Amino acid sequence: MIAFSKAHAYGNDFLYVRADGVEGRPHDALARALCDRHMGVGADGLIVYERTADGASMRLFNADGSRSELSGNGVRGLAALLLRDDDRGEEVPITIHSEGGVKRLVRTGRDGRRQTFRAAMGLPDDLRQVDVTVAGERLRLAVMTFGNPQCVILGPLPDEARFARLGPALERHEMFPERTNVEFAHVDSPGAVRILIWERGVGPTLSSGTGSCAALIAAAAFGGAARDADVIAPGGRQRVEWHEDSVYLTGWAEVLFDGTWVG
Repeated sequence: MIAFSKAHAYGNDFLYVRADGVEGRPHDALARALCDRHMGVGADGLIVYERTADGASMRLFNADGSRSELSGNGVRGLAALLLRDDDRGEEVPITIHSEGGVKRLVRTGRDGRRQTFRAAMGLPDDLRQVDVTVAGERLRLAVMTFGNPQCVILGPLPDEARFARLGPALERHEMFPERTNVEFAHVDSPGAVRILIWERGVGPTLSSGTGSCAALIAAAAFGGAARDADVIAPGGRQRVEWHEDSVYLTGWAEVLFDGTWVG
């Protein structure tokens, strides 16, 4: 029996298990079993964590069992889990150590079980534009590393068929040896960027924290967006600020329930 908690941010959902509770279990197989939406609990990813003096350290496995360095929403969900019984109110700091870097969050508000955090997510690396042919289309991509690999296509959002064709083709394009996360981003106005997400190892997701940051970075660098804007995914609206010291992501997360899984 494995004890777990489930949390989400804007519909991007994760299962959380303590490392000492799954010792000796292959984490990739466990992620596939637990995250299966028909025969498991169902989630976009599995986060294996252990407490630290300043918060927690974590390892993330996508729903298909592959490793991922980081999830902005997953980090925030873990912070919400660790602080759900903390009654200090606002301005509560917590640090999450991930394979995509150390992320420092501050809880800025609480409404019932829903907690809002402002997270320092770091800065993009190797930001550039490249032209590629994918699934029969010639595309200009904005690519970068933002704790994890990111690929952003600026322009009108695709219809369902084009999204389903380009998303997996870009994820597995030969220029991304570790595969990549994909965001389609449209600049509605300087202060608002609308996105659709194809997440590496998962497929379509309702939201993405690192994807929202990458979309804003690409839109501000190459698409006329402001460096401080709302990023609107199917699951809701997050605030992204691109400053000299870090990109900051503000949004909520909530713990849904605790349970046990027999498998």
